[in-house]
Amino acid sequence: MNLEEYKGVYVFAQQVDNVLNSIAFELIGKGKDLADALGAEVTAVLVGSDVKGLADELAEYGADKVIVVDDPELKEYRTEPYAHALASVINEFKPEIFLVGATAIGRDLGPRVSARIHTGLTADCTQLEIGDFPINPIPGREQKHNQLLMTRPAFGGNTIATIACPDFRPQMATVRPGVMQKRAKVAGAKANVIEFNPGFTPDNKYVEILKVVKAVSDTVDIMDAKILVSGGRGVGSAENFKILDDLAAVLGATVSCSRAVVDAGWKPKDLQVGQTGKTVRPNVYFAIGISGAIQHLAGMEESDIIIAINKDESAPIFDVADYGIVGDLNKIVPALTEKLKAELAAK
Repeated sequence: MNLEEYKGVYVFAQQVDNVLNSIAFELIGKGKDLADALGAEVTAVLVGSDVKGLADELAEYGADKVIVVDDPELKEYRTEPYAHALASVINEFKPEIFLVGATAIGRDLGPRVSARIHTGLTADCTQLEIGDFPINPIPGREQKHNQLLMTRPAFGGNTIATIACPDFRPQMATVRPGVMQKRAKVAGAKANVIEFNPGFTPDNKYVEILKVVKAVSDTVDIMDAKILVSGGRGVGSAENFKILDDLAAVLGATVSCSRAVVDAGWKPKDLQVGQTGKTVRPNVYFAIGISGAIQHLAGMEESDIIIAINKDESAPIFDVADYGIVGDLNKIVPALTEKLKAELAAK
């Protein structure tokens, strides 16, 4: 493999029903940082049917180029045709770095593509940067420069691993949604579009979709919330979450929770914050009855303001909190709710 042939940072711009997923914009934002360090460009790869009209939106968030793979076989996501599309793009255009969102689609697609093109894949990354590898020089071993250093939680989140792929290209990673920052949108930007279609020949590996049944949910996506009122095991019961619901109603906030709450069956998985849940960046995060295990902190420690309420003064959550209240949440939360109601009524 001639590594010098591989140039540029490419990102998979995931769309469903001709609507771009926000992870596409997050990957472009991070891709721009990596590309700036390498003196390269960011190219978004848009795959689907009748999706060319989405290209300008990718340009508005910073994509220098957009490769469009448009074919009726790509209307709904299916592993085989999508893997064929991305592998063909990589073989044709030879990117140095290829990023995929760690969504349900990305977790299925990324490993299959990396296997087809014979490169490595670091899954569920929380940090990406350009640097030297090995990070610390080792006598007798060449230290390679301008490598993609991919950081992810390991061993159940108890340690952090930094991984590189110095001998194969592209360097591939799936990236957890909500971790990377979008760039400011430049309204009116126009995409430099490259149309590419490798051709699709359905065979017995192509799944046939008989029917699409869409789930109807009235749950707000916690990743979009500006204020989150999050409860943990310390709340005590599903019924006791009502005091968190009352606080959230006064603040115009959304209720979320820790893994322990989901495991107990008190709240649905969609509301879980943490390493095995969602990564959130609200303006204000209330951590109520949450001890602050490292797996939970991984999903919310980038919040602008963290307010912790816990009866255990030694709980790890207080190490990351901007404001902390030690005491009984059953007394503190209702009192806080009433105080806020009074303040708002007085305005």
